[in-house]
Amino acid sequence: MNSPLISPSELKLKLDHPNLLLLDARYSPNPRQTYEKGHLAGAIFVDPNEDLADIKENFAEGGRHPLPEVSDFCETLGRLGINPESHLVIYDDQNGANAAARMWWMLRALGHQKVQVLEGGYQAALAAGFSVSKDSPTLTPTSAYPASEWTLGIASMDDVEAVAQDKNYLVIDVRSAERYRGDHEPIDLIAGHIPGAENMPLTDNMDASGRFHSPEQIRERYLPLFGEMDNEHIIVHCGSGVSACHTLLALDYAGLGIPTLYVGSWSEWSRNDKPIGKTLG
Repeated sequence: MNSPLISPSELKLKLDHPNLLLLDARYSPNPRQTYEKGHLAGAIFVDPNEDLADIKENFAEGGRHPLPEVSDFCETLGRLGINPESHLVIYDDQNGANAAARMWWMLRALGHQKVQVLEGGYQAALAAGFSVSKDSPTLTPTSAYPASEWTLGIASMDDVEAVAQDKNYLVIDVRSAERYRGDHEPIDLIAGHIPGAENMPLTDNMDASGRFHSPEQIRERYLPLFGEMDNEHIIVHCGSGVSACHTLLALDYAGLGIPTLYVGSWSEWSRNDKPIGKTLG
């Protein structure tokens, strides 16, 4: 499978494929309720908080959306009927910046190749005439997904602190420029950024309609910053390790591979008495 993205028109041609599973990963204060009010027909519900994270009482321990244990995620996949032959298409309502790209990354990190994010998300599917349903499909649970470790790069808070100001590494903050500068912080306790991090807002991966720029345009944006660095030396973070996956997906779409993810991100860093950078707007 070549592209991490699939268009609504491409998806329409595959809906009857026996191995295809459509997954609804929209995030809201009550994801289950959002799903039950209406979802793409045949889509399986995925809870971003329960299925894609192991949220702790103290966000200083891994941030707001720490990864679950691999074994727990593999059990979740089995419960959803996902096996290594499944062709998975995930959507949310933020063109992947919500939780679809996070689930894409997690699956790729287990070694699953047949996984794509729906370009344009829920809204694009509706515009393309996809049916909406309030019925939940019958799941066909299987055994736990056969994987034992995350195989993509993951950075800890200590890893980031050690290299954030090292010229041989690049730390990218994909949050908005306002949050990066420290103008305001709508979610976490402290405004600012990790000293040494470069701000590359994820919204700039998309055009005015919310669709991804072409692979060529994405490469033109990032290659001058990357230089000759390999992906082990490039660390991407956001607020809680979710929307950073949108940039990782964009980079993979552009043929640049998948750099390292700092899962804890700003929500962990800002709660651990670490240095705080601020920039005058």
